[in-house]
Amino acid sequence: MEYAMIRSSNSKCVATILLVIVLTITNCGEAKGREFRQSNTVFIRSSCSSTTYPKLCYTSLVKHAAFIQTNPVLLTGTALNITLSSAKSTSAAMSTMARSGGLSGRDAAAMQDCMEVLADSVEELTKSIGEMSHLRTSNFEGTMSDVQTWVSAALTDDTTCTDGFQQTPSSVAEDVKTAVRGRVVEVAQLTSNALALINQLANGHP
Repeated sequence: MEYAMIRSSNSKCVATILLVIVLTITNCGEAKGREFRQSNTVFIRSSCSSTTYPKLCYTSLVKHAAFIQTNPVLLTGTALNITLSSAKSTSAAMSTMARSGGLSGRDAAAMQDCMEVLADSVEELTKSIGEMSHLRTSNFEGTMSDVQTWVSAALTDDTTCTDGFQQTPSSVAEDVKTAVRGRVVEVAQLTSNALALINQLANGHP
């Protein structure tokens, strides 16, 4: 009887020790996971701090922190893909607005011009993403130079679009113009941020 009690007590001790070990390992794993995620977000926040629109930069990229980690190439590529996606959706929205009518004269011309330059922006961003996929140490400078040129051109196109709508009469289809300008301004801001990150990557390469 006494032996059975001792054996039962030993079993409980072993079980308790094993539970403590499991909990310790789990807590350490969770702590390391939190530390890893925190380092990713700190990296994104730090990288975005030197962009023109740091808050937009951070909020657009932080949801991809697990993919980006602390890799500046992945950071830049992700920023470009987010910008391209925004440019495409804005272009599609503009096409829908243009088909719905309500614009005439200078407003209609401004919308058409904006759609054309935004299409150019989409093409330039697409080229820059394609070029980034071929980035290597051996071709770094030439590739980054091309990417900087294309994204700079895309930013110019975005700005041209918003400027065109500012010059049209404010009394005509103001709600449509406001909606278009708001979306294109965001594309321009994302493009500006992407270009800043590209410049960071280019300047930080040894």
